[in-house]
Amino acid sequence: MTDTLLNLIREKYPLTEIDAGEMSTLKANGMTFIVKAYRAERLGHISVMRAKGFLGLMKMDTLIIHPKQVELPLYSYDRIYAMGNDTLIVELYDTLSGACDLGALDDVKNQYTDLAERDPGTHWYDSIKLPSSISKKGKKAQTGRFDQLAIQHLLAYLDIRNPAVSVEEKERKAAYYVDGLLTNGGPSTDVLKKSFGVEKTTRLFKNILFGTAE
Repeated sequence: MTDTLLNLIREKYPLTEIDAGEMSTLKANGMTFIVKAYRAERLGHISVMRAKGFLGLMKMDTLIIHPKQVELPLYSYDRIYAMGNDTLIVELYDTLSGACDLGALDDVKNQYTDLAERDPGTHWYDSIKLPSSISKKGKKAQTGRFDQLAIQHLLAYLDIRNPAVSVEEKERKAAYYVDGLLTNGGPSTDVLKKSFGVEKTTRLFKNILFGTAE
């Protein structure tokens, strides 16, 4: 699915791959992670992380958009396939420096109210997570509909093409979020920190996944 989403981005913004070096393949907690990063012309930084483990019984895919040049929130797509279940999580974080109408994303969400909501729990970043985010969980039979939701939601996001009011302010807010992940943790962040240590995880997040060190 991440290939499909990446191609949707590529249709609107030319991509140039960034050499991820030693971070391109990682192993942690029984999982193997394949990591790629890109510069998206006139948009910002893109990364994709695909993980497999436990004899193929679990797959996790992540796609992150750090929109430096466009007035859009930071976008984080996570998909987890495990034990016959499909979980779709798309979180949008307020890294805005000006006005941004996300009504089209809400319109897409409203077309999929038949899909069961997933309780995202309570997290330190809830104050900057935007209502246009998605959290769904269902069975493998619903994967096709989950795919449709993810595609339409991303297309609505990418159709917003307003130049950033302040690139510096957007960078500051994105750095605040990434620093917060590293400091306060989270499910995947904690696994990576335990396996690789704080220094390597920090480089992975800032240089490759979010591009806040560029």
